[in-house]
Amino acid sequence: MAEVLNGVYSDRLHNVTIVDCRYPYEFEGGHIRGAVNMYTRDAVNSLLETQTTAGKHHVLIFHCEFSSERGPRMYRHLRSQDRALNQDHYPKLNFPEVYLLHGGYKAFYESHGDLCDPDSYTPMLHLDHCADLRHFRVKSKTWTAGSEKVSSRRHRSRIFPSGLDF
Repeated sequence: MAEVLNGVYSDRLHNVTIVDCRYPYEFEGGHIRGAVNMYTRDAVNSLLETQTTAGKHHVLIFHCEFSSERGPRMYRHLRSQDRALNQDHYPKLNFPEVYLLHGGYKAFYESHGDLCDPDSYTPMLHLDHCADLRHFRVKSKTWTAGSEKVSSRRHRSRIFPSGLDF
C-alpha cells in the first residue's frame, strides 16, 4: 500500500480509491492519506455510479480496522452489486480490480504512520467514543438486516454445489 501511495505503480494504476469502512470517528481519528470514508452500503453503492475510463485501471482497496469484518463485508457487497449490474455482459465488471488491505488500518498505521492523516489511530473500542460506537452499530445492523448471511449461503451454494469433493 505504501508503494501505491508513493507512486511506484503510477505507470499502471491511473486511479486508486482507498475505501475506509470504519466508522466516522475512527476515520477522523486517523486514516490513510487520500482515503474516502464509506461505512454504509449506500455509500459503497455510490462507487458503482462513477464512470471508469476504458483501458484505465481503477483499483479499489477496501479496509477497516483489522480488515476482518467491515472491510470484507463492503468488499463482498460491492462485488455482488457489480456482478448484478453487469450480469448481461459477463465477465465484464465496472471494477475488476478490488483488493482488501491485509491487517487493516491498525497494521498499516503501525508500519506507515507517516502516510496517515492525521498521524494517529483511534480504535473502534476507544473509551471516548462509546456513544458513537452504539450509534453506528445500530445503524449498521439496520442496513444489513441479517440478509447478508442468507445471500452468502445461496451464493456459495451456486459456486460450490454440495457433492463436489476437493
